[in-house]
Amino acid sequence: MDYKEKIDRIVDLLRSSKRAFALTGAGISTESGIPDFRSPGTGLWEKMDPIKTSSASALRLNPAQFYANTMARWSKFRNAEPNYGHYALAELEKMGYLMGVITQNIDGLHRKAGSERVWEVHGHLRTCHCMECKKRFDFELIPAQLDKGVNPPLCPECKGIIRPDVVLFEDPMAEDFYQASRVLSGCDLLLIVGTSLTVYPVAGLPQLARRLVIINLMPTPYDNQAEVVIREKISKVFKDIMERLKETQSG
Repeated sequence: MDYKEKIDRIVDLLRSSKRAFALTGAGISTESGIPDFRSPGTGLWEKMDPIKTSSASALRLNPAQFYANTMARWSKFRNAEPNYGHYALAELEKMGYLMGVITQNIDGLHRKAGSERVWEVHGHLRTCHCMECKKRFDFELIPAQLDKGVNPPLCPECKGIIRPDVVLFEDPMAEDFYQASRVLSGCDLLLIVGTSLTVYPVAGLPQLARRLVIINLMPTPYDNQAEVVIREKISKVFKDIMERLKETQSG
């Protein structure tokens, strides 16, 4: 299939599916100015060791250094704005073509774009909690304390160390992952967007879907199982999908 035929096929699949979802990774947010993690030459984890800088053990062993390594990146996530790919997925949900979005991203951009059913399998940066008393707070407590020179940030109640509600390396998966695994039961179409599907257990989720569409710049282990594979910029692909979808509706 050429590119136009691939777009037409995706539109046909969306229109004929009864239980379609999207699974997104870091690639959908690069056009919002957020670097991805594993692209050759540019990926964040090529520049730093995630176990030494961004893991549960790094937080436990040297919490002040952990925040020095991560806070600038998280601030960038929180200040980013959705791009066309995020908005298109939200619109597809509103139009009834998607039942929701499962995302590996912690940047919150799907919710900002208006997606209502979002499973954030690696957590998010809206809240944080005390590692001692477990009380939960707004994430803003962390940068507010760091700005005052309090590093690591401490719980206002018991002075335990505060951590964000994200899944760090070595952490168990968030409850959203198990919910996502359940909602994918009976999934007849999964749009895989901006993820190379190399990190488990999320990389196993496509096995729960009957049909796959993959939109990603790099190859994935599931390419040979997909109905359609497109290696183009995500915003371009979704502009063409939405344009063609609306053409077929009006026609």
